[in-house]
Amino acid sequence: MIIHHPSGLIWLGNNDGFIFFGSEQNEEFNNELNDFIDNIIIPAAKKVQLKWFEGVGNHEKRNSIIASVFEHRHLGSWLQRVYTLQQGDYKGDTVPIMKHEYELCKISASLLDNKDHSIHNIVFLQEIVSTCISGSVAANVHGIDIETIEAHQGKNLAQTLAHHYVQECLKNNWIAYWDCMDMNKPSIAIAEKIGFRNMFHFTGYEFSF
Repeated sequence: MIIHHPSGLIWLGNNDGFIFFGSEQNEEFNNELNDFIDNIIIPAAKKVQLKWFEGVGNHEKRNSIIASVFEHRHLGSWLQRVYTLQQGDYKGDTVPIMKHEYELCKISASLLDNKDHSIHNIVFLQEIVSTCISGSVAANVHGIDIETIEAHQGKNLAQTLAHHYVQECLKNNWIAYWDCMDMNKPSIAIAEKIGFRNMFHFTGYEFSF
């Protein structure tokens, strides 16, 4: 009897890492990985200015295989938390009060085009200090990406944006998806304060080129 153990490696389209899938018992696949990475992936990655390989498995059994196959590459790892928000869990009473020096705007084509010249100080569009967007979308699941300029961090801007983003998701019956490193305590605090539930963890692996 012939037993097949199909396996694969996906390079995410936004250059946000690699996902291993399928059987961890595919010895032929595992044995060829390093040569494939050295000869195919690394040259292609360098062309787009990537300096790190970041990979995750689609199940826990693959973790030990990844660690073993790449043990000679000064392999690092991290624990990633995954959160989702259910309709009844949203804590709308935790919206922080935003200081008057900031203005909250929903990004739209008309805002960016400014064809009606409603924004007199157009330079403001080049001075956005915090954004919250759908970094990835799969069906009705929206992955949240929040970024705040360092000089404006610690002023509840990320939490404020997250609240408004979540409200938009709930209104449109989208599932808000939040993931962050286990060491990212500020991100964890925001997610849990809003009502996100930690659904599971996974381990990520990395090495430099």
